[in-house]
Amino acid sequence: MIPKKVKLTGREKSELIIEGIVTVVLLILLNFAVLVLITQVLNSSPRVQDGIWLLKIGLNQNNTLQLWSWQWLFVFLMVIVDVIVVWWRLIRRYHQIQMRHVIRELHYIAEGHLGHRIPFLVKTDLQKVIDSINALVDSTVQSMDEERQIEKSKDELISNVSHDIRTPLTSIIGYLGLIEDRQYHSEEELLKYSHTAYVKSKQMKVLVDDLFEYTKVRQTGTHLNTTEFSLTNLLAQLAASFELEAEKKKISIDIDTTPNPLVMTADPEKLVRVFNNLLVNGLKYGKGATHIWLTAQQVGSEVIIKVANDGAEIPNDSLSHLFDRFYRVEESRSQETGGSGLGLAIAQSIVALHGGYIYATSNAKMTSFVIYLPAAPGKPVAKPDAIKQVEQARHQKVGTKDHATA
Repeated sequence: MIPKKVKLTGREKSELIIEGIVTVVLLILLNFAVLVLITQVLNSSPRVQDGIWLLKIGLNQNNTLQLWSWQWLFVFLMVIVDVIVVWWRLIRRYHQIQMRHVIRELHYIAEGHLGHRIPFLVKTDLQKVIDSINALVDSTVQSMDEERQIEKSKDELISNVSHDIRTPLTSIIGYLGLIEDRQYHSEEELLKYSHTAYVKSKQMKVLVDDLFEYTKVRQTGTHLNTTEFSLTNLLAQLAASFELEAEKKKISIDIDTTPNPLVMTADPEKLVRVFNNLLVNGLKYGKGATHIWLTAQQVGSEVIIKVANDGAEIPNDSLSHLFDRFYRVEESRSQETGGSGLGLAIAQSIVALHGGYIYATSNAKMTSFVIYLPAAPGKPVAKPDAIKQVEQARHQKVGTKDHATA
């Protein structure tokens, strides 16, 4: 929007002209009335006349200064005053016209044209009012967009949760129905039905637990129980807890921290959830992987943590969506392989609570999840512009079907 001066209509120009004419006429009448009054006062007071005569004689005795009659001096002074008054009245009226234009624009915006802004450029304090109104409208539009995005996000959340709960719930009801109707031919078949129902129930529990965790960490008032701890020891304990599962898949987990030990202040319980989700992600989806690396390095007031594996490459189209709720790289919505679809979203929310950020990179050799965290609570870690652009693009697309392929 290019600011422009207020353009007066023909009627408004006529209004200014009439204002000027009326003011001049009134001033002439006022000046004449004052002149008559002063003349009468002087004529009725000989002493005042004598004083004025002596003043003129004293000033003109050397013929160096000629003093006009008091009438001409009065007229000269009144003309100056009259010009000032006329100018003030015209400027005042012009400012009132500007205010009417601003009010008209404001009413237009209030009628629902929120994409419109007041385009005027003025040289008075009214400009501050115009700038404040435009800023207020911008803020209102942004808040409305955010509210619509939240509503859209809630609808998506309900839709995905309903789908993911309905699928195992349908299986549970079906198999329990077979057992209830005694439609099984052997004890082995009965155990098979009950086991399937049990597995589906566990899937539902995982989804509900993850959903509860996600909503909890997304709340603005979520509290962090920060304490000083050794990140080196925490990563070592996590690696040990996944050792058996990693051995089954013939994957080795290596740890390296700089310095050793690396000590930081954060909420270790929540960070365990982050690393746990990333390790599960690497073990479950790192097809063909033989190594998982857990590395951490302190650089100034920041701690850079990387969870990497040498498994299959993640497509570029999927990298920017990995942290979306219910998003899975594979097209199948099967929870046997896909989990709840909330793990990485939870991880991102926890990292954000700590004032950090997380992103993913992937190529033919390695897939990495990189986390930047402040070494101690305080100033959040500054995000690179590239990360901000990716996050903004992702937020704008929340709720689309492409993001809900859970």
